Amino acid sequence: MNERLTITALGPYIGAQVSNLDLSRPLGDGQFEQLYHALIRHQVLFFRDQPLTPAQQRTLAAQFGDLHIHPVYPHADGVEEIIVLDTHNDNPPDNDNWHTDVTFIDTPPAGAILAAKLLPESGGDTLWTSGIAAYDALSEPFKVLLNGLQAEHDFKKSFQEFKYRKTEEEHTRWQEAVAKHPPLLHPVVRTHPVSGRKALFVNEGFTTRIVDVTQKESDALLGFLFAHITKPEFQVRWRWQQDDVAIWDNRVTQHYANADYLPQRRVMHRATILGDKPF
Repeated sequence: MNERLTITALGPYIGAQVSNLDLSRPLGDGQFEQLYHALIRHQVLFFRDQPLTPAQQRTLAAQFGDLHIHPVYPHADGVEEIIVLDTHNDNPPDNDNWHTDVTFIDTPPAGAILAAKLLPESGGDTLWTSGIAAYDALSEPFKVLLNGLQAEHDFKKSFQEFKYRKTEEEHTRWQEAVAKHPPLLHPVVRTHPVSGRKALFVNEGFTTRIVDVTQKESDALLGFLFAHITKPEFQVRWRWQQDDVAIWDNRVTQHYANADYLPQRRVMHRATILGDKPF
């Protein structure tokens, strides 16, 4: 049996398409090894024609590590590790900003697996950007400045209270999530635990301020970094087809889900793989 995967880079910094693999079956050691190294190198991998059930998606994700259970998002029936992102006019998207998933916890996710279940006729693309490429492009003096800094990440920046007042139960769940996830600090530049490469680790979704500098300095630095990280040079854009799957390294990337398809509906399933403490 041929276990050699076909891996085609989609750009010099980020993104590759993988073929000759059926993700609904448990991966062989050789396949997993190739996939793992491709993920470290390309940061986000894309697969066409992979109709996965929530249970199969969970099994696939669990090969990469323990899975996160989200405090507020709904999940697939009987599979609480699979988040259902079902967006339409009555539930507008909240992921149409540049963000790294769940950086409001001490050990943000190492990765995630997203499966396309129901797509609009057009639109709804997702873009990823490389924190490694963004860091590498900075001048040496600027790298020196950023390497010593820490930034605060806050759950409430992306999950604002007014969005969770539809029912008493929903509001209570939001309040519990806030109590459980106070703001915390991560380094502005993190080191990838496997490759050793450095990446910018601030994101517009959750990063509120850089500490140990004045408010004006923090605003100026974050304003620059948020704009710099999203340069097209550091990005890959994926046009979804039914049953596509994307796997990404959440430690060194950010992504943006384009919200250009309303009033049509878009349903995605996500598994989130727990990570380690950024350093």
